[in-house]
Amino acid sequence: MATEGAVRPYSTRVMNLGDLLTQQARRLAFRPGLIWGERVWTWAELNRRVDAVAAGLAARGIAKGDRVLVQSRNTNAMLESLFAAFKLGAVWVPTNFRLSAEEVAWIAKASGVRALVYDAAFGGHADAVAASADLAVTVAITDPRPGEVAWEALAEGDAAFESAAVDRDDPCWFFFTSGTTGHPKAAVLTHGQLAFVINNHLADLMPGTTEADASLVVAPLSHGAGMHQLVQVARGVPSILLEGERFDADEVFRLIERHRVTNLFTVPTIVKRLVEDPAVDRYDHASLRHVIYAGAPMYRADQRTALHKLGKVLVQYFGLGEVTGNITVLPPHLHDIEDVVQGRIGSCGFARTCIDISIQDETGGRLGAGETGEICVTGAAVFAGYFDNPEANAKAFRDGWFRTGDLGHLDDEGYLYITGRASDMYISGGSNVYPREIEEKLLTHPAVREVAIVGMPDPDWGEAGVAAVALEPGAALSAQDLLAWLDGKVAKYKRPREVHVFEELPKSGYGKITKRLVREAIEARTDGVDAA
Repeated sequence: MATEGAVRPYSTRVMNLGDLLTQQARRLAFRPGLIWGERVWTWAELNRRVDAVAAGLAARGIAKGDRVLVQSRNTNAMLESLFAAFKLGAVWVPTNFRLSAEEVAWIAKASGVRALVYDAAFGGHADAVAASADLAVTVAITDPRPGEVAWEALAEGDAAFESAAVDRDDPCWFFFTSGTTGHPKAAVLTHGQLAFVINNHLADLMPGTTEADASLVVAPLSHGAGMHQLVQVARGVPSILLEGERFDADEVFRLIERHRVTNLFTVPTIVKRLVEDPAVDRYDHASLRHVIYAGAPMYRADQRTALHKLGKVLVQYFGLGEVTGNITVLPPHLHDIEDVVQGRIGSCGFARTCIDISIQDETGGRLGAGETGEICVTGAAVFAGYFDNPEANAKAFRDGWFRTGDLGHLDDEGYLYITGRASDMYISGGSNVYPREIEEKLLTHPAVREVAIVGMPDPDWGEAGVAAVALEPGAALSAQDLLAWLDGKVAKYKRPREVHVFEELPKSGYGKITKRLVREAIEARTDGVDAA
C-alpha cells in the first residue's frame, strides 16, 4: 500500500558533471588547470577546448547516450575527452592502454561505441575497433590518417557548448573492471552517483582541498586516477601529468618539489617503489598532505617504510570500481609507524560517509563482529549495474546489497579487515586458508621484497599454498631456507608447499600484483621446492 501523502519527485535532473569544468573556467579562468611538461592550460582554455570538441563531435552525429571509446596514454586530450563526453551526455569508455588490440576491440563491440579517440601509438587498436564497431567518427590525438579527424582541429573552435540535460541515473562512464577470469565487465557509472562520489572523496579522503592545492597524476586516467582528477576539477585543483611514458621515481619527486604537490593517487606497489627509491631523499616533498593508495591493501612492512620517508600523509581507501572507491577510509592519523594505534594494524579503515557495510554468509545472513564472510555494501556510491549483462547483475546484487567478492570481517567498532578475495582463499586438508596472513609473515623477512601466495591442486590435501617471492636487490635466499624460516610462525597447514623466486612478480597494467598472473607464472615453471 502506498504511503498516504507520498508524492513523486518533480524532477530527477542533476548537474551534468561536465559543467564542473565550466564552473572553474568562470571562477578561476586564468589559473592553471592542467600542466604537462612546460605546457600549461588555464581553466578557461581547457573549457574552451572541451566545448569545441563536444560541438565537433555533435556535428558528426555523436549525441546523448552514445559511447565514446578512448585508447590513449595520459595526455591532455585524455582528460579533455572525459569532459567532452560528459557535456554531450555521452558515455566515456576509457580503456587500459596496455590492453591488446583484440581486447580493446571486444570492449568496443560490447559497449556499442560510436566514436573512437586514440593516440598515434595505437593505430592497430584503431583498426581493430573500426572492424568491430559501427563508428560515426574516429579522432586521432596525433597523426591522423585518411578519414580520421585531428584532435587539435576539433579543439580549435570558440563557441560555448551547452551541456546536455541529464538525470540522476543517466550513464556517463563505463568503468571496465579488470576481472580475474573471462572478459571484463562494464560497470555503469552515472551523473548522480559520481556527484555523490566526488563529495565523498572530498569529505573523507582530502578534506580542506582548494585551488591552492596541486595534484600529480601517476596512474592511468582510464580508471581510479581519472576519478581522482575529476574530484580535483571540482575544487579547481591543477593536475600535473608526468612527462615520460615510463614510471620514473626521480621525475615524480622532482615534480612534487617543483609544483608543491599536495596530493596524489596511486596503488601500494607504486608507493613502495617511490619510497624505496633514492630520489625520495633528493627532493623536498614536505608539501604532500594526502598520498592516497587503493586497489589493494598495503603490507605493514611497506606502510612503515612509507611513513618513515613521507610522514603521516598516507590515506588508504578500499573501494571497487563498482562502488567507485567509496567503501572505507583509513585517514592519516590512523597510519602509525609503530604498532600502537588502537589495534588498527591491518585494517583498511571504517565505512565512508553514508555507506553501509555488511559481512554476509553464503545465504546473505549478516555476520557478527570478528566473523569472516563476504564484504557487501550499499549506499549512493554503488553503481547502476553492469551494462547489458543481466547474469552478472544477478550474481552481484542480493537484497539490495552489492557483493564485492572480497572476504573480511568487522571489529566491534566497525573497522574493516580484508582477508582477501573469495577466489584467493583455498581449502587445504579441509581447512580454509587465507593467503594474506602468510604473505604478511613472509614480508617481515628482511630479504623478501614482494610476495603472493596462491592455492594450487595437491594430491594429498586437495589444495596447498604455493608462494611467489621477489627478493631485495642483492639478497640471496633459497626457497628451502625461507620455508624453514617460516616454521613456527604460522600453523603447519598454512605453510606454502613450494616457493618460487622471481626477479619481480608479475603485475597488471595498473601496477597491482594479481593472483591470476602469479598463478600463470608459477604454472610456467618447475623449480619449486617441496615444503614437506
